[in-house]
Amino acid sequence: MVKSKTQFICQNCGTSYPKWTGKCINCGEWNTLVEQAPVSAGKSVVARSGASGNILSVQTMRSISSKEGNKRLSTGFSDLDDVLGGGILPGSVVLMAGQPGIGKSTLLLQVSAQIAHYESVLYVSGEESAGQVKLRAERLGAEKSERLSFASSTSADDIAATIRSGGYKLVVIDSIQTLALDEITSAPGTVSQITNSSNVIIRAAKQSSAAVVLVGHVTKEGSIAGPKVLEHLVDVVLQFEGDRYGGFKIVRAVKNRFGSTSEAAIFEMNEEGLKLVENPSAALLAERQNTDGSVVLATLEGTRPLLVEIQALVNPTSFGYPKRTASGFDLNRLNLLIAVLERRTKLNLSDKDIYINVVGGLKLNDQAADLAICMAIASAAAARRIDDGIVVFGEVGLGGEIRSVRSADRRVAEAKKLGFTKAIAPNGTVKNSFIKEVSDLRTALIDYLQK
Repeated sequence: MVKSKTQFICQNCGTSYPKWTGKCINCGEWNTLVEQAPVSAGKSVVARSGASGNILSVQTMRSISSKEGNKRLSTGFSDLDDVLGGGILPGSVVLMAGQPGIGKSTLLLQVSAQIAHYESVLYVSGEESAGQVKLRAERLGAEKSERLSFASSTSADDIAATIRSGGYKLVVIDSIQTLALDEITSAPGTVSQITNSSNVIIRAAKQSSAAVVLVGHVTKEGSIAGPKVLEHLVDVVLQFEGDRYGGFKIVRAVKNRFGSTSEAAIFEMNEEGLKLVENPSAALLAERQNTDGSVVLATLEGTRPLLVEIQALVNPTSFGYPKRTASGFDLNRLNLLIAVLERRTKLNLSDKDIYINVVGGLKLNDQAADLAICMAIASAAAARRIDDGIVVFGEVGLGGEIRSVRSADRRVAEAKKLGFTKAIAPNGTVKNSFIKEVSDLRTALIDYLQK
C-alpha cells in the first residue's frame, strides 16, 4: 500500500510542496511553509465528483421571485449604511479588516446593539471571553438588549450549524483567523483553515439568509491576513483605517457587490465608543495657524468633500544626503513632486530636509493633493505664506503643468461653506469669481505666495 506523504502549504499563496523549503517558489516569501496532514487516500476527487453529480434544476430570470426578507439592516450610522450600499443585506457576508486596536470590535458591537432593537443578533468571539465582551458592552450601553446574544467559540462547524438554525438575522464573528474545522489538522489562521472555514460559514449564510460579518486581521504590510481567495469569497470587504491612538478613523469599501466603492464613513473614538463626525472639515481646521508651510487642501474621501491642512517643514540638511519624510502621504510621490519643483522652478531643495504632515492622521490617496504639497514645500522653503482664505487642489504633471481633477464643484462648495474666499484650481474648472485658475506650477507659486 502506497504511504501518503505529508504536504507543506504556503501560508501566503496556498501552494503545496512535498517537502519543506525555506522560500516559496510561487510567491517568493520566506518561512511561510507549514506542514499539513494529507487527505485520506481513495479515488481521486475528479473521479468521485464526476460519478456522483446530479443535473441542476434551472429557472429563468423572470421566474425568480424577490424575497421579502431582502430589506437591509440599518447599522445606526447613516454614513456606514452608505458605504454598505444602504445597509447590511440579508444573506450577505461582510469582511471588515483593520489594524489591531483600531476599533473593529467596538464598532461591530455598536452595530449589533443597534440592529438588536428590532432583530435577533448573535455575537461570536473566538478571541475574548464573555466577561471581556460584557465590559465593553457596558461601556457602549449595549448590555441591556434582550435580542443580542453572545457565544464564545472557535469551531467553524458549530458556528455554521447555529447560523443554519435560522434563529438570527445577523451573526458577527470575531475573528475568522481564530476559527478551525475539525477535519483539518492544521492550526487556526493557516491558509487551509481560513479558506475552508470561510466556505462553511458562507454556505450557511446563503442557506439561512442570515447576514454575517467577519472580522479579519491584517499583516504588517497592511493587507488582509490569509489567502487572497477570502476577499473573493465574501460579498463586501470593508477597510478600517486611521490612527489607533487618536485622530479620525475611516471605513471604506474595497469591494461591494451591492453598492458603490466610492463612499467613506469618518468616525472618531470617545468614551462611549465610535461616533460619526458630522463636519470633519471644521474639526480638522479648528486649530490651524496660518504660517509658512501651511496650505489647506480640498480633497475627497470617497464622494465626500473634505478640507484638510497640509503642513511642510524645510530645513538645511546636517548630512550629505537630505531626508524626506511624509506622514499621511506617499513618500515616492513626494520625491517625484520635489524633483518637479527643482526642475520646473528656481527652488533648490537638494540640500534641504523636507517633512510633510497631513493633519488629523488622514492618509491621502487623492492626486489632487499634488498642488497643495508643492505649494506647502515652496512656502516653507521661501518663508512665504498663502493668504488665509485660499484652498488649493490640482494634479501636477512632470512638466510642471496643473491637470484637472474630478468633482471640482464639490470641493469648491465645501470651501465656500467654511468661509473660504478663493480656490486655486486647474484650468478647465468652472469659471467664477471664487476660482482662480493656474496652468503651471511656476505661475501658482509666483502669484499666490505672499511675503
